[in-house]
Amino acid sequence: MTATPVMEARSLVKRYGHVVALDGTDFELYPGEILAVIGDNGAGKSSLIKCLSGATVPDEGEVLLDGDPVHFKTPLEARNAGIETVYQNLAVSPALDIATNLFLGREPRRTDLVGRLFRKLDKKKMRGEARRHMNELGILTIQNIGQQVETLSGGQRQGVAVARAAAFARHVVIMDEPTAALGVKESAKVLELIVRVRDNGLPVILISHNMPHVFEVADRIHIQRLGRRVAVVTPKTHSMNDAVAIMTGATQLDAAGHDQVVNDASRRQAGQDAFRGAGE
Repeated sequence: MTATPVMEARSLVKRYGHVVALDGTDFELYPGEILAVIGDNGAGKSSLIKCLSGATVPDEGEVLLDGDPVHFKTPLEARNAGIETVYQNLAVSPALDIATNLFLGREPRRTDLVGRLFRKLDKKKMRGEARRHMNELGILTIQNIGQQVETLSGGQRQGVAVARAAAFARHVVIMDEPTAALGVKESAKVLELIVRVRDNGLPVILISHNMPHVFEVADRIHIQRLGRRVAVVTPKTHSMNDAVAIMTGATQLDAAGHDQVVNDASRRQAGQDAFRGAGE
């Protein structure tokens, strides 16, 4: 990669008391790519994403956006910088309609006298913009943009959350386990949405435990282990078994980036675990 990273982290350290969640980890996200972040429990994935999205302030190291250092202290600061996050719990309001959820916290006011005096929301604009954003992402199964979110399926709710992120992100969209708890058909539609977001010009950070999904859509795969980045591979250069073996420590990369098998039995077990856990 020769382009300047859209988002970069250098030597990030994050401690929680005596626990070191990030131990000098690095990270680069380049324009026009889906970068998957994988790692076992306790590898530091969540802490890394929290530092990038403003939910956590790192103890050491720096985060850069388009090559310039940034110091996010809250998720709102990151959001104002054009970084949108789709969380695993979706953070949608079931009782509100689709359009209102899309503009939640950013509702436009009417520009006429009623809007200025009574702070009346411009619901017509919200519904028109919401319909446009949903259509851009190919979310055509929702006919009524005024429909309450609680009446939607899990995949459709995820679509609303993805559309909201894509509508307001200017730099990066972060997706945390976007297919968790979804069925096969709904998961496939969400993966299609992720690819559309990338194709519309927004790079995507995808955090997922589902290895088949990672290898289906990711351009590169950032592998985290014990608080550090241990490798960056691609679906073209490494198999699912290879990635899991690196993630679990059964395989290590030398200075030239070549695989070194630590333990053949461990590697075989890692591959079996990858397929066994694919549906979890």
